[in-house]
Amino acid sequence: MATEEYFRDQVVIVTGASKGIGQATAIAFARAGAQVVVNYLSDESGAQATLAQIEAAGGQARLARADVSAPADVERLAAEAEAWGPVLALVNNAAAFNRQLFLDVPLAEFDRVWAANARGVFYLSQCVARRMAERGRGSIVHVSSILARQLVEARSAYAASKGALESLTLAMALDLAPVHIRVNAVVPGLIRTDALLAGFRDPERLANVERFIPAGRLGEPAEMAEVIVFLSSDKASYINGALIPVDGGLGAREAGPK
Repeated sequence: MATEEYFRDQVVIVTGASKGIGQATAIAFARAGAQVVVNYLSDESGAQATLAQIEAAGGQARLARADVSAPADVERLAAEAEAWGPVLALVNNAAAFNRQLFLDVPLAEFDRVWAANARGVFYLSQCVARRMAERGRGSIVHVSSILARQLVEARSAYAASKGALESLTLAMALDLAPVHIRVNAVVPGLIRTDALLAGFRDPERLANVERFIPAGRLGEPAEMAEVIVFLSSDKASYINGALIPVDGGLGAREAGPK
């Protein structure tokens, strides 16, 4: 079955789809024939840009503002998506960031990051998976980070949430396999997004990091999107509970730059 046929007339939810990996993923799903729920929180102009690109290519999409850390928003997002049609795939991409050293992270800030990156993913997946389970069909893909296991300084809150997300991936895959829902995670390395570039304000530092990546460059959001769409399709029907690195070989490195 062609990917376009698999997703045609099926609804796909992509959270955090106003820019970066989420935007590229929403556009890729639309090209594959899906009806895409473009979730965003505050970047309405970015979400509108995602919608415009999808519609310009003849695809179908709807905007859905929702805070994935807020249970009421999560419930509304899941319900609105199902009202449009059966949700075949969910991509949990929305994330909160923190760039403080461990001793400087207030508990409230840790809770904010955790609520979006772990608790929100748990609850949205639960809401969506209940309807998937009734149909006996579905795929959930979480977007983790290489920082779940390979750290730089000032990322403790973010890294903890992504480590939890990877454990959640495995646990969900086991629990949902009997109802024919697959759960996997992609593990991006250094992808050219606004969030990444915000941490590299020094061009020379960024150039040094790129030289350290075995591929010799940053990844592009569209490259992440292709993997996510594949994992969500029947072409990946025997992949479940996997953590797929998409990092240009960076995860294979054992030490810092020479």
